[in-house]
Amino acid sequence: MGGLKETFYISHGSPTLSIDDSLPAHPFLLSFRQKVFSEKPNCILVISAHWETSEPTVNVINGPNDTIHDFYNFPKPMYQLKYPAPGAPELAKKVKKQLEEAGFKRVHEDKKRGLDHGAWVPLMLMYPEADIPVCQLSVQTNMDATHHYNLGRALAPLKKEGVLIFGSGSATHNLRTMQGTNDAVASWALEFDKWLKESLLTGRYEDVNHYEEKAPFAKLAHPRPDHFYPLHVAIGAAGENAKAELIHDSWTNYTLSYASYKFSEAM
Repeated sequence: MGGLKETFYISHGSPTLSIDDSLPAHPFLLSFRQKVFSEKPNCILVISAHWETSEPTVNVINGPNDTIHDFYNFPKPMYQLKYPAPGAPELAKKVKKQLEEAGFKRVHEDKKRGLDHGAWVPLMLMYPEADIPVCQLSVQTNMDATHHYNLGRALAPLKKEGVLIFGSGSATHNLRTMQGTNDAVASWALEFDKWLKESLLTGRYEDVNHYEEKAPFAKLAHPRPDHFYPLHVAIGAAGENAKAELIHDSWTNYTLSYASYKFSEAM
């Protein structure tokens, strides 16, 4: 297949998304290939909220990726799930080269780390056969959103080689404010989510890069930036003047948004 023109930001919410089909995001991800993106990528590059390093790092895995169960006190079946997608060592080396050529001076290789739940939870629904090679790139929570946008910009040429680039996080992510599963949503969470949607759909990406100053309730929506920075990578990788589209929108637990976006290259 030829090049791709899209990147994605997927809100993965709770790890139970993998087995709980009552969560609206579960059937959405199951239908991803039919309704959202029918092309089969050659490789997948995931930027997951659950891999934080001080400098950009890629996992260089020969053979199948290990499935990392990086969560606690969840139902036992969750710990038996496996997603043994092949590693993508050649892609990992290309990611490193692209970043270094773009001026990121230190880019590291991790030759042991498999896929964390930010990667395998959405992937096991999107691509259940686990037959597409997958590589991960870490986030740097000691850096800002513009750093992550620039990471994405450096990675944009990989799309031409059929690489699907997607960020995996949550449009809102404050675990301390979460409540039971009733249908109510906190007003501040709705306000932040609405600001994000309007900013993305009107192409105000610079505002999203400076969300801490621009967005209402930014610190409440993201006390830490780990689940938001994958979005900035996806925007950067989509290229100049990319068009955003909201591809899914749902809530659970009072303050957890599953809003997910597609970014398409400017024509």
